[in-house]
This record gives sequence, C-alpha cells and structure tokens, in this order.
Amino acid sequence: MRNLCLAAELKTELPGTTLSRTAFDLDENVLYAVSERQNSDEQVEVEIWKIVQGDSSTADRPTLLTMFSTHSSGVVSFHFLPDSRQLAILMRAGDITIVNLDDEDSVPQVEGTIDSGILAASWSPDDSLLAIVTGEQKLTLMTSTFDVLSDTPLFTTDFGQDAPINVGWGSKQTQFHGSLGKAAAQAPTVRAVGSSPDDDMLPRISWRGDGAFFVVSSLSPASESMRYRTLRVYDRQAVLQSTSEAVPGLEHAMVWRPSGNLIVGTQRFGFEGGGAGKEGRHDVVFFERNGLRHGEFGLRVGDLSNKAGQTSRRWGYKVKELSWSSDSNILGLWIERDEGDIFQLWTTGNYHWYLKHEMSAPSSGWFTSIRWHPEKALHVILTTSSTIIQRTYGWETHVSPTQPPIDSGTVAVLDGSKVLLTPFRIQNVPPPMSSCELVVPAGAHYTRTPIHASLSPLADTLALLWETGHLELWDLHTRLVPGPGKAMDPSQVLSRSLGTDGACYRQVLVSQSGAIHLLGSTANGHDVVTTVCKDDVSSQTAEMPSQNGRLVMVDGALVVWQTSAGQLFEVHASSVTEICSFPEFCLQAQGVHMESLLFLGLSSAGKLFITAPSRPCRVMASNATSFTVASGFVALTTSNHEAIFVPLASLHALLVPDDNGELVSIPTDWDKRRVERGSRIVAAVSSAMSLVLQMPRGNLETVHPRPLVTEVVRHDLDSREYRKAFLSCRKHRIDLQMLVEHDPEAFFKNLHLFVDQVHEVDHINLFLTNIGQGSQTPENIAKLCDAIRVELEQRDLTKYVNSILTAYMVKSPPDFEAGLALLLRLRESDPHLVEDAVKYIIFLVDAERLFNTALGMYDFSLVLMIAQHAQKDPREYLPFLRELRSLDKFYQRFRIDDHLKRHDTALKNIHLAGPNHFDEAVAYIEQHRLYGQAITIWKDTDQYNNILDVYGDWLFERRDFRQAALVFTKAGILNKAMAAHEKCLEWQELFDLVARTEVPEEDVVDIAYRVAEDLGSKKRHSEAARVLLDYAKDVREAVIALVQGNCFSEARRITTLTGSQQLMEDVIYPGALESRAQISEDIGEMREQLRKQLARLRDLRVKKAEEPDSFYEMDEDRNLHNVDAMTDVSMPVTAFTRYTVAHSSSSSKRTSRSKRKLERKVGRKGTADEEEYLLKSITKLVGRFHATQGDGRQLLPHLAQFTSEHVAEGVALQAELVEFERELVETVDEIWKKDEKEGVEDSWAQRMEEKERRRLVDATERVARPGAKVSEEWRLPDC
Repeated sequence: MRNLCLAAELKTELPGTTLSRTAFDLDENVLYAVSERQNSDEQVEVEIWKIVQGDSSTADRPTLLTMFSTHSSGVVSFHFLPDSRQLAILMRAGDITIVNLDDEDSVPQVEGTIDSGILAASWSPDDSLLAIVTGEQKLTLMTSTFDVLSDTPLFTTDFGQDAPINVGWGSKQTQFHGSLGKAAAQAPTVRAVGSSPDDDMLPRISWRGDGAFFVVSSLSPASESMRYRTLRVYDRQAVLQSTSEAVPGLEHAMVWRPSGNLIVGTQRFGFEGGGAGKEGRHDVVFFERNGLRHGEFGLRVGDLSNKAGQTSRRWGYKVKELSWSSDSNILGLWIERDEGDIFQLWTTGNYHWYLKHEMSAPSSGWFTSIRWHPEKALHVILTTSSTIIQRTYGWETHVSPTQPPIDSGTVAVLDGSKVLLTPFRIQNVPPPMSSCELVVPAGAHYTRTPIHASLSPLADTLALLWETGHLELWDLHTRLVPGPGKAMDPSQVLSRSLGTDGACYRQVLVSQSGAIHLLGSTANGHDVVTTVCKDDVSSQTAEMPSQNGRLVMVDGALVVWQTSAGQLFEVHASSVTEICSFPEFCLQAQGVHMESLLFLGLSSAGKLFITAPSRPCRVMASNATSFTVASGFVALTTSNHEAIFVPLASLHALLVPDDNGELVSIPTDWDKRRVERGSRIVAAVSSAMSLVLQMPRGNLETVHPRPLVTEVVRHDLDSREYRKAFLSCRKHRIDLQMLVEHDPEAFFKNLHLFVDQVHEVDHINLFLTNIGQGSQTPENIAKLCDAIRVELEQRDLTKYVNSILTAYMVKSPPDFEAGLALLLRLRESDPHLVEDAVKYIIFLVDAERLFNTALGMYDFSLVLMIAQHAQKDPREYLPFLRELRSLDKFYQRFRIDDHLKRHDTALKNIHLAGPNHFDEAVAYIEQHRLYGQAITIWKDTDQYNNILDVYGDWLFERRDFRQAALVFTKAGILNKAMAAHEKCLEWQELFDLVARTEVPEEDVVDIAYRVAEDLGSKKRHSEAARVLLDYAKDVREAVIALVQGNCFSEARRITTLTGSQQLMEDVIYPGALESRAQISEDIGEMREQLRKQLARLRDLRVKKAEEPDSFYEMDEDRNLHNVDAMTDVSMPVTAFTRYTVAHSSSSSKRTSRSKRKLERKVGRKGTADEEEYLLKSITKLVGRFHATQGDGRQLLPHLAQFTSEHVAEGVALQAELVEFERELVETVDEIWKKDEKEGVEDSWAQRMEEKERRRLVDATERVARPGAKVSEEWRLPDC
C-alpha cells in the first residue's frame, strides 16, 4: 500500500560533453563520470569527471580528473576498484585503461588490449572478478589485476553441470492422449524461435548479488537461419551451470536480481520467431537459476506506442536496459522512444507488479546511462549527454487524514495511470484489488503516473500532481457506513496546469481550508511552495532557502517546510520562519497540536524523533519502521515486530527539563502488542478503532489495539454514550468493568441513562456477570448490583426478573436467599413467570446449592419447586423431606442445619428443642467441637456446668492443662482442676485447692513428692525444695534438691535453720565436689572443641589466601549439578557460585528426602558453608562458657569456706576458668580480627578492599562476633 515519492533531485550540468557511464567511490563519497567526444583529429577524447557528493541538496561542481584519446568510441564498462583505488575503463575496441587515483597526475595507462574487441563486461559485486565477452564470442574471466582465469567459447551444446536427469516419467510420450491416439505424442508442434527486431545484437552479463554466479545473455551463432537469445549461468570459475530453454522473442535487456531468486528479461509477442500471443504484447519475464521460466508481467504498452506510424521503430519504443535497486525491491525499465526516453519504476506485492513512477528524459530527450547506488537502495543516477541526474526516492503511504466522525481511512495506491482506492473504515480489500479504481487519462504534456497524491483532511478529496505541474482534484464521495452499493463514486472537480517556468513539482498537500500547496524545485536550485485554490485561478508562490525539502501538514491547517537537513520552517504567504528542527531529514513527518505544537519524524535509519518549538529533540524509538497518529496515540511498529502505542498527552513532558535541567528518560512501559514479522502501519481509523497493517508479502491485517479501543470507549463514556461504549467493549472483549471504573461517581449518578440505553435483558445480564467476576471488592460489587437491581425493580419487575436474579447471584458471596425470596414473591403475584425464573436461576448457579439454600429457609414448597425444575431424582430427596416433616419444629430445623453443615445454627435449634435432647446436644458439641458456642448458648442454665465439664475434658485431652484447670475450677469440679494444675506444674494453685478441699495428710505428702520430682526434672530445683520442705516436711530431700541446683547458699541456710548440721557433711560437702568436677569436665570438652575448630579455620584461611579459585570451587565440574534447566550458553562462574543452591534460573524440584540429606551435609568438612558453620559453633561455645562461669561464680565462695580439700579444688577450678577464658578471648580476637588501615577515610585502598571483601564473601561478615572478654567480677579475692 506504499507509494514511491520523489524525496530529492540533484542535477549536475556538464555542457559540451557526451556522458556515457558513472562509477561510485563509496569510501570517499565521490561520483565519477566518463564522457566521450570526437576531436578535430577524428580521435575520441575520453574525459573522466569527479563530483564530490554532499547531502541530498548539495554537491561540488564537477572537476575534470583526467582525459585520454583513443581511436574508437564506446565505453563498455566504467568501474571503481576500491582495493587498489583505480578506475577501470573498458573500451569496445578492446583497450583496458587504468587510472590510479592515488597518483597526483592520474595519468591513464592501458593495462592491456583484447584484439577482437569487447562486446560486454561486468564486474562481480565484490570487485574481485571481471567477466568479458570478446568479439570472438569467447567468455573471459579475469581477476581485479586483469590476470586471465578462464577463456572458453561462449557457444556450446552442453547444458551445464546442473543438467536435469530425465528417466521418462511424466513425459509426453508416456501420457494418455484420449481420442487423439499415440500419434499425438509423436507429432509435437514446432514453433520458430527467434529474437526481437528491437534486439541490439549485443550480449549482456549480470552477476548475482552474492557474486557466486553470473549469467550471460547472447544470441545464437550467426550461422543459424533464425538467431535467438539464450541465458547461460556460470559460477565464479566460469564453469557452465545451466542453460535456459529456448524462449521466442526474448530480447537483449537482462539483469539478475541482487537477492538472487530471479533473472529478468523482456519478451516480444506476435511476430515470426516471437512469442505466441497478440501482436504488440510485451512482457517482462523471469527465469530461475536453472534456466526455467518463473512468471512474468505485461508492460502497459498502450501509451508507449506512437500514433499513426510516426516512428522508425516497429512498435514505437523498445526496452533499452533493466536494472534493480540494491535491495531488490524496485525494478527499473529504461525505455527508448523517438519522442524521448522514459524510466519506469516497478514494485511488486501479492504477486502483482505496480508501475509506481515514470520519469521522462530532460529536453535532450535521451538517457545515456542508468545506475543504482550500490548502498542507498532508493538512490538512482541517470545521465543524459550533458547532465547527471541524481534522484532519491522514499516510501510514503497516501492515507486520508480526516478526523472522527468523518474519518474514512482511505488509502490511495498509485499504479500507472490508475489510482487504487480503499476506505478501510468500511472494508478491507486485499491488494492488488481495491474498493475503487480511478483511471486518470494520460495527457500529452505529462507522464501517465502522478508524482504524488494527497487526500484532504476535511473530506475525502484526492489531489493528484504530476512533475510538470499538472494538478487534478477528485471528490471521492466515500460511503462511511457498511452496506451494499459503491464504496466510492469519484468525480473530478479541478484540472489545471500551473506552467511555472522550469519548475519540477514533487509534492502536493490539501489543507482544511481547501487550499492546495505544491512543492517544487526551480532551475536556480531552490524549492518553491505554490498555493492554489480550486475556485481561484491565481496562485501564490514562496521561495524556500534551499532545495530538496519536504512539506509537513499540522492538523490540516499549518504548512511547514522541512529542509534536507531536518530544519522546520513555517511557510507564510511569501516568507518562511524557522521554528525547530530534527537532527536529520525525515521523509515521514507529522505535526500535531496538544498542549503545544509537536512534530514527529521518522528517519531512514529508523529513528523516531519528537521535537517542539524552543525544545530539544528526543529520540522516542531507534528501531521504528512506521508510525501514525490516531485516537490520542502515536502508534508505531518496530523492527522487533511490536506495535507500540504512546499517549500524545505524555509527549510534551519528555521535552521539558526538570528542576535540575535534565530531561526525563524515555518510558519503556508503553502499551505494546506483538505483530507479524515485518509488519508496517497502513492506516489507523479512529472511528472504527482499527489499525491496518501490511505484511512484507503484501497482505493486509486489520487489528483493534486495546489502547485505541479504550480511548474511544472513554470518549463515549464522557459523552454519556453508554450503549456505544458497551457494544464496543462487548465486541472487542474489553472488560465491562471499565464502564464503571472510568468514572464511578458519574456512572452511579447516570445509572438511569445506562439502563435507558442498554435496555436489553441479555446485555444487562452480561454486564452484571462481568462485574461479579471482576477484580472489585465484594463491597463495591454488592453496592453496584443493588443499585442496578433497585433501578430495574422500579422500572419493570416482570421484564427484568432475570436481571434482578443475576444481580443477586453475582454478589460475593451470592445472595441465594434473597433470590429465592424473589421467587416466592413472584409465586404470589405472577405465577406464570416463576417457572422461567426458576429455570434461569438454576442456569446461573448450581442447582444443588439452590436446593440446599431453599432447604435452609425451612420452606418445603420452595424446596420442592427447585428440586422439580432441577430434575433431581425424587427417590433422593422425597424420603428425606417426609422424615423432616414428621419432626418437631426446632428439632426439624436442627436436622436441616446439620444436613447443611450449619453447625452453629443446628446447635441453637437443638437447644430450643428442649432438655430432652441435651445428651444428643452434648454428643453434637463433642463431635464438631462447638464448645465456645455451647458455653454461650447454655449460659445461665442448669446444664451450664455440664457443658464446662465436657469442655474441660476436651482441653485436658489436648494437654492444655492450664486452661482445663481454669474451666474445671469455674465449673466447681475441683478434683479435675487439681489434676490439671499438677500436670502443668502450677504447684501454688494446686496446694491452694488441696487446702480448700481438705485432702488427707498422707495424700498431700504423696502429691508433694510427685510434684517435687517433676519440678526437679524441669531443673526447677529451688521450687522442688520449697515443695518438699513445706508440704512433705522432708529437710534432707529439700537440701539434696538445692545442691543439685547449685544453690549452696540456700542449702546451708535451711540446714542451719532446721538444725540439721549433719547434712553439711552428708550432702553439701560431697555435692560441692561433684559440682566442681562437672564444671571441670565441661571446661575440658569446650577446650577440646575450641582447639579443633580453630585449627580447621586456620587451614581454611590459608587455602583461601593461597588458592582462591580452588577454595571457591570455580574450576570444579560438580558445580554444574541439576543442569537439566541450564542452557548451552556458557555462564561465567563467580565467587558467589559456591553459595548458590542451583546454577540455573529456575530451581530444580527436589524431594523432601533429598532436601533432608542436603541439610545433614551442612557444615561438613569440605562443603561450601564449613567456615560459617565453624564460626557459628564457636559463637555458641562462648555462650555456653558464660553459663559455666555463672555456675563457677556460685560455687567458688563455698569451696573457699569448706574443708582444705574444698579450698584446693576451688583454687584449681578458678585457675581452669581463668586459663580457658584467656584462651577463648584470644581465639575470638584472632578469628574476628579487623585490620587497621592507614590513610583518609573512604580512600581508594579502602574502596578496593571493600570490593575484594565482597567478592570473597567473608564469612565473618555474616556471623556476628560473640561478646567474649576477660572479666574480674566472678573471681575470688586473693586472700
């Protein structure tokens, strides 16, 4: 759907010369041209000109580089060799002349001569090989230094190395011929094969784009009665690969498409030796590399042939040469005519060939050469006898800029004298078809293909412009609604020629006011903007500062001219004013008015720029392929095969610096969607919420992007067009919650309008269902459903009964009882509606849930109605209902609630059923653990204590003895309360109850011994001693308990208090020595552990310092465990690798057993976390030693006061503690040592140290240093 437009044209005049060829130096950006002229000595002077290229609007004046003389004219090849920086000129007489550009004098030198002459020559794309057809009909292959690699005859009967193998299958001789018989297979029709009368008899050579093969087109030997052309394909060694089939009427023009899939030629029909067809038929034909035909398309010869035989040619024209653009997208045809040459540009899409452009030769009438730029795909160089014409084209989509509600999305496609029109608002017609085909008759004063087209932003008015300044205006009368009949009915409203002297026009724009703006270039090298009106014969012209610019329309009103460097000027009646600029020229540019004037431009490199007056230019995307503006969005496609939608309202903020003078970064969270590879935007139709994309192969796809749809829906909601918004959301699968969430306050306020417009029951049901399934809170859903339900009930309960039921059912949770209550109301007022309503509510929700809800309402008639319409089996529910009917009211409800698992309600009903059912109630309480509810229900009743008793037993079984004791105490069941207190070792409360219940003395003693034993097992020795002393009256056992708990002071006090001094020798003295021995044993164990772990830590740190890679296991393959989730791409191993569980992005699934095995390995020798494990273990050891120190602090004073043996043991114990304390402190200091660094804070050395420390993952940073230090508080004084 794109058209070629002329972006720039540059003419270089060389008067008095006859130009014949051009060549490019891409490194220096220089164009070389060669000209020939005959001097007075009848010799041919060959001149080589140098033109330094600038931008699209400037180039240096040509300078004569060098010249030389020769005896015969005819430059066959003129080529620049980049490696040697030489120009190679091959003459038809056979001379091969070299011009060395690195030499200051640039003296031409004849490198060699082919005596028989040169008929054709062509260089390979990599400039390493030269293929020549000599006058002896030989094919010669040379290197870039002109060394001959091959020299073979051109004519041969051999097909080539790719000759097909024929085993007879499928041949004509083996086929069935019906009534014609076998004779038909033996009498094939023989047709003469000859060449075209227009054939220039010369061979042609063309290389494939990758340089692997080249093709030679040549006539058969002159000895044959009828000569014809044959294509022969050779490889880089000049070995014949294949030969084409004999094609009658095949002409001399031939070229190989750079992409390599087609070889192109031309074929004539309707004469002896020509193709079988109507006379005058002329085709462009395609061949494959194997020589077989592969399609064709016909030239449009109707306007090429001269009238009344006013020509020396048989058909009035001939195809001189064919050429391809470097990207293989454009096929150029050079056509010779008596009245002047033309150059046609053809493109293809969907297997159709479009004539996109037609250029006539200047006043001289003939071209002398045509060459495409080897890198710039849309840049072509044409020469006449004295002029070099450089033209740069671009791709542009001619789409209607009309705005809603009259936007039609019309796209115009130029195809020769036809304009193919399609309004995408109402139909998508795949190309090459169209909704309307507008045929523009060709005139004698202009070519048949317009140079540019434009559509008006006010209505579908099409403006067509030709290079000569001829202008036509057509009113398309586009239909905007789908339906039968013509989509368009064009009528011409204007046809005029401006006739500006020497101006060449290339662009037309139509503004909202009806003014038509034409852009052209004059002979003095400046652009001119001419403004005309269809009702006024006068025109206004404004001259621009330079040439090769482009017009940009802003919202159909403001006309802006863009220079070839990207500067933007506002065009006035006779002057221009610069407003802003792009960094480079953007052929596709558009201006929009939002908060301010904004300009968007897409460069040839794929950069999408945004700029504004007095603002910097920003790059929105660097990989854009197309863009358009619609529905408040900039829609663009990228080379990543995505469509991005940028809100226009957010663009202005990208150009405004913040308080620090910095621009905000380009967002990356814009709405995106994937599109097919290579998709480009054709048109965006706001009213249809559609975006039309074209794929590389030419087919179209209409999509409805969510941003465009939601923008239109928002506009409809703001306009209170709820029906349009609802239908749009429904059609494009937009969440209907948007109708509410856009403006909740306005929606509730205008709820009556919503119901007025969306009055269909099905639509309201759909809306309510969508709301119920949405993401709103249950409270908001209930509020909205209730509001709609009230509105519907006020209007017509009978009509909207299904919608009202829906409003009940979509709540969260559903209000089943209210819905069923509505059915009961309808049964009273409108019995005929009940059946349908019941069926509908059963459709909405599960019938079983409705049945249970009805049953829970205790209305058996409603239950039966639901069961009957739900088609439940009567054998399933009738016996149950009969049984329920026979029960008392509250017990019946208890059974119903129990069936529905409403245990709380069931418990209340069985309580109301009377005390006769109390035992069943207790069983029900225990079964469903309804103790809390039961306590509330039976409070202040005679059965209350029984409920507490049951509850206490349940707590006791759960071993919640403390709570059980409280419950039993409250219920007055003190024996159970005492048992519970004893179990939880609450001995104070226990003996309080013992005293209150007058337990016998011997039972009290037994209880005291049991409690004391349990307290001792829990290390509560002081409390055990108190119980034994107070309630068992056993002093000895009390002292033993205190000694076991290291409470020697209390033991001595009780011994003195009770006068039991013998216990000092029997219990306290031996107990003190046992405690001292236990502490000494603990110190020995801690010392052994500390020394082993310190030695291992030292080994680990030596290994880490000497072999860090080995320490972190960087070179071990075992790190690659669980590689099932890893890719084949190598990943760099870091110092953190050994600390990870898995090396892939997603952890492998492990069984619980394997996880436990891994946990058991934690801290083992040689594992990754061994060092950290050791540090944690030492930290725990410090805490253990502190506890041991406390025991020593309590024991040492007593050892010093007892016997001499005790004193000696006390001294030894203190020495052991002091020695181990010192060793422990030194060890901690060594492990958690901090190096002292000199220098200023935050120095370079410190930063590097910090970086290295983090790299090595120091374990001491993850394990806090324990608080180990030498203390004097616990020691005995020296006395």
